Amino acid sequence: MSSKLLRNAALAGVAAAGAAVWAIAPRTFNDKRRNFVPSIPEVWYAHRGLHDAGSGLVNPSEVEDYSGDNPISAKEDAANASIAENAQYVALARRMAMKAGYGSPDVAGPIAPENSLAAFAAACEAGYGIELDLQLTLDGQVVVVHDADLKRVAGDPRRIEDLTYDELTRIPLFPGSKPGDLKAKPLPGADANPPLVVTPSTAPDGYYQHVPLFSDVLKVVAGRAPLIVEYKFSDNSAWDARTEELMEKGHALLESYNGPYVIESFHPGAVNWYREHHPEVCRGQLSWPAKLAADGPVEWAAGLLAFDWMSRPDFVAYDWTGGASPQVRLARAMGAMPVSWTVRSSDELAQCDQYFDRHIFEAFVPDAQ
Repeated sequence: MSSKLLRNAALAGVAAAGAAVWAIAPRTFNDKRRNFVPSIPEVWYAHRGLHDAGSGLVNPSEVEDYSGDNPISAKEDAANASIAENAQYVALARRMAMKAGYGSPDVAGPIAPENSLAAFAAACEAGYGIELDLQLTLDGQVVVVHDADLKRVAGDPRRIEDLTYDELTRIPLFPGSKPGDLKAKPLPGADANPPLVVTPSTAPDGYYQHVPLFSDVLKVVAGRAPLIVEYKFSDNSAWDARTEELMEKGHALLESYNGPYVIESFHPGAVNWYREHHPEVCRGQLSWPAKLAADGPVEWAAGLLAFDWMSRPDFVAYDWTGGASPQVRLARAMGAMPVSWTVRSSDELAQCDQYFDRHIFEAFVPDAQ
């Protein structure tokens, strides 16, 4: 190879490295100081509240039975330990929810399903921070729910954007489920095409939780726990009137709230909205280690934090499996706080703890380890 080719290759490498640094760079220190930006409080953050049904929980009946004559491998041992930790977590969620005034020991089903008022009250009672998700209903109400539809959490395949908040109050989360269930059983007619599920005309009998208003969640938390508030969208590359509406309404509620919070989103445009309109708010870019072949070039680039030039985040909330990746380590070196999501066992914590400064968790009790 000639000296000219070597020189050009070296220059190209320097340019590529410079572009990567520019793209990933977080908000500057001077910007933070000028806008009096707070840091993320140093607590554990309960994913969607401290819950006894929903995201990340382990269903022992779906895990291979490792008993037998053969020695238990390290992987099998970790799985069994995770089941035990999961049971401890579910029991804590139920105790804390009842301590907060939700449910009672005679409630056979879930007391504090994910993203419910009871789950958030339980997290407050246990002394944890909270991570939660915002979406808009058909009638423009800001509610706290993760998925675009209710199939996993209520057995109802209809989308949040097609239901009013009044309808949501009559749809129980995890109906007929057991404490610790990962997902709800489909309602009658849910698997038909089109679905035959309709909203009940009256509220169901007995104790239940439903998708709550964000305003009601803030009243329950009342400043007792720091919040990580995620703005949730079905398409993280689109921006329309409803996207703008969620941003404006969500922030209006936070602006009148007297308690610590930070915001985050997978949508770089949503984080950039805070950069442009409310630079005083601590903001975070959510991401994960996407694969080019499986997830496409846009998701792959987002996983490399290539869109951080839009959001200039204060922190990077990254899938716990990607803490050692070059992009997360570079972002950390340049001043972005790395936050893991979502750690679900002490074994996972041991693998990723050195790479993150804050953790979002579920399915185990981290400070009991």
